[in-house]
Amino acid sequence: MNTPIYDFTENYRESGAIRLHMPGHKGVAGPLGAEPSDITEIDGADVLSQACGIIAESEANAGTMFGCRTLYSTEGSSLCIRAMVFLLKKIALAAGKEPRILAARNVHRSFLDAVAAMDVTVDWIMPLRSDSYERCSLRADELSTIIEEQRNAGEMPTAVYLTSPDYLGNIAEIAAIAEVCHRWGVFLAVDNAHGAYLKFLAQSLHPMDHGADLCCDSAHKTLPVLTGGAYLHISKNTDPFFAEYAGQAMALFATTSPSYLILQSLDLCNAYLAECGNAFECAALRTDRLRDALGSAGYRTAGDERLKITLVAGEAFRDGTILAKHLAERGIVTEYADRDHVVMMFGPMTREEEYDAVLRELTELADRAVSGGEDGENKAPDGDISGHGDLQSGADTAQELRERVPRPTVVLMPSEAILAESEYVDATQCAGRVLAEPLLCCPPCVPVAMCGEALTESVARYVRGRVRVVKEPVRRTHR
Repeated sequence: MNTPIYDFTENYRESGAIRLHMPGHKGVAGPLGAEPSDITEIDGADVLSQACGIIAESEANAGTMFGCRTLYSTEGSSLCIRAMVFLLKKIALAAGKEPRILAARNVHRSFLDAVAAMDVTVDWIMPLRSDSYERCSLRADELSTIIEEQRNAGEMPTAVYLTSPDYLGNIAEIAAIAEVCHRWGVFLAVDNAHGAYLKFLAQSLHPMDHGADLCCDSAHKTLPVLTGGAYLHISKNTDPFFAEYAGQAMALFATTSPSYLILQSLDLCNAYLAECGNAFECAALRTDRLRDALGSAGYRTAGDERLKITLVAGEAFRDGTILAKHLAERGIVTEYADRDHVVMMFGPMTREEEYDAVLRELTELADRAVSGGEDGENKAPDGDISGHGDLQSGADTAQELRERVPRPTVVLMPSEAILAESEYVDATQCAGRVLAEPLLCCPPCVPVAMCGEALTESVARYVRGRVRVVKEPVRRTHR
């Protein structure tokens, strides 16, 4: 597969042209070494926001790989998410309908910022009581009931919005959910930021192959792409309205100075995928074997994403952050850890000896915990790993597993809360106050509470530091 962006940049670099244009380094190699390949939108380099040359050609190559219309982002999936929200609002308005999105609660902050900025109404699907706040399990049959209830209430959604895979590696039943959405005449948009590689498994699990209308991928998360490289995908089977206005949607929120280093990496990734796409299935098989081996060592894992292993804390170890710190001290740096989980991401670039090192260290740690350790050097870290017992805390009955967390009290729409006068208050004083910005930590950048919602005592007791809240008085309450 050809690489038009990379080829153009290389030819320009080798030409020795006098650069009387941006960037300021003028192509002179500096501390990074990448400066000669870092260009701007000069003649022949195309324009990302109105691609019709080498960028358009490269995007078409990517679209061929993914089987859909694909646009590049150099600002991650966050840009693509804003574009998806814009497109969903625009198509609803064009049909003379109120833009409404039915969204699973575990969205990335960029979605909340987008609906607030564009004043789009969101109806939340709350997580199950047994879920972590990073997860929101949803079955297709349940979604059908929810949409019917929305319609009967005169609040028919324009689209359903899901995050899949979620941060912990759980993949939604996209095909079944898409079938429900389309039966009701509702679009399906998927934040697939962590799942670009799903297209290249032996059997594709990518949302574009399972009925999604719109989808974003953070290419840099799982493909050999520089940080910031991402895709907006538009299905060939959806309303052509989306493809017609996709460029406008991206340009509306994007920088006018995209990184050509990121564009080159997206361009080169096409060639890599065309030649080495099977490498992802090979990496998935290695990761499967590691997951099985960790299970034999006494660890419990969550999620079904094949290039991500999420260790579940419980009786095995009381706090995931302790385990992650222990691994980091031995040169193994994980993606994320909190009290309940440790997330590890793998890929084709992960070497066999690195898989072996992870297994060796975790197995030795589990063995030392079981034996209790003979001295201070051999003891497991605080939060011992025993490898025994039920490691999954949660509900006691199947009925309780299907109960959802109650919807919070929404006092203001997100746009109203963000624009309202606000102030910082100490976390000990925030209960009952209305959030003026999302309450989250990054990663995973999934809001625990949304702007416009009143903080309950149960949420407030976990908050630390200062919280930005709306100044009183607050005049109106929303459903």
